[in-house]
Amino acid sequence: MFSPIISQVKETDLDGCHNVESACYTSDGASREKIANRIRLFPEGFFTAKFEGKIIGIINSASTNMDDISDEELKDMVGHDKNGRNIVVFSLAVLPEFQGKGVSKLLMSRFIEASKTLKKKKILLICKTNLIDYYKKYGFLYNGKSDSTHGGFEWHEMFWPIS
Repeated sequence: MFSPIISQVKETDLDGCHNVESACYTSDGASREKIANRIRLFPEGFFTAKFEGKIIGIINSASTNMDDISDEELKDMVGHDKNGRNIVVFSLAVLPEFQGKGVSKLLMSRFIEASKTLKKKKILLICKTNLIDYYKKYGFLYNGKSDSTHGGFEWHEMFWPIS
């Protein structure tokens, strides 16, 4: 039976997390160094999905008091404030062979619960056009086109009001 385990990231998960990121993103993916920095600075906002001991999915983030998340430096954790009122999703990624099996739903559910526990006001993210409806299924609301040009793509801002 397929039953992935969702847990908070550990430093030893770096290679598996980078593998998932690399498999799911092109020019917009985070480097190994960026992922290591996210693990080190904000493990409370970084979760993995493991199946048979292998990392098959990730969700990671930063926390900030900013509402505008188009600033590229935030992806490098510049401006990250562990106690910030908002939490910003950087990556929600699942290895292609495990997509469509509910892994991202499990990761997002755990992430939302953690965001509530951390007493955040909103979950923010930017996504490509083709993912707007996907995030709406989780209850995210559309906030308009983003100023971000990360990776040379057009991005859209979404938010999930926690309180």
